[in-house]
Amino acid sequence: MIDQGQIREAVKAIIEAIGEDPFREGLKGTPRRIAEMYVELFQGIYCDPMEVLSVGFEEGLQEMVLVKDIPFYSMCEHHFLPFYGMAHIAYIPNGRVVGVSKLARVIEILARRPQMQERLTSQIADTIFQGLDPKGVAVVIEAEHLCMTMRGIKKAGSKVVTSANRGSFDTDPAARAEFLSLLQRR
Repeated sequence: MIDQGQIREAVKAIIEAIGEDPFREGLKGTPRRIAEMYVELFQGIYCDPMEVLSVGFEEGLQEMVLVKDIPFYSMCEHHFLPFYGMAHIAYIPNGRVVGVSKLARVIEILARRPQMQERLTSQIADTIFQGLDPKGVAVVIEAEHLCMTMRGIKKAGSKVVTSANRGSFDTDPAARAEFLSLLQRR
């Protein structure tokens, strides 16, 4: 599990390294608060997203299921700054479906780890493709990265868009076009 004591000591060292006093009134609780926050932000490290998909229903359905505008928050593994945005998932069942909240839960688990958006997108698609054995899965993520907004190039409002297609969404242009068309509708 996450070692909060080690995090508190590391944060205290960072505070000292930037020339601040970790015992100053405004900072003395900061190491503890950050340690507690990291337990929440990185809880997905210790969860298996496949378990979420283990409860499903055999319905014989084979029409596209799309859940869009699923908000998520993650931490960029390069700078440990947040990136956040919306994820959109579609799958074409091969008979078996899950409650749509399970799809959002997969995102939540995988996003609550040190991440790269590109990897997160692929992990979501792979998890759903393996866990549900559908005909196809498509995932699009649109996110803003604070490592690009508040440091470096400082381009607030820039969005990174990534996609991953598996099965019929990769091989059937009509399925992919239907998915993208449905994403456009508001």
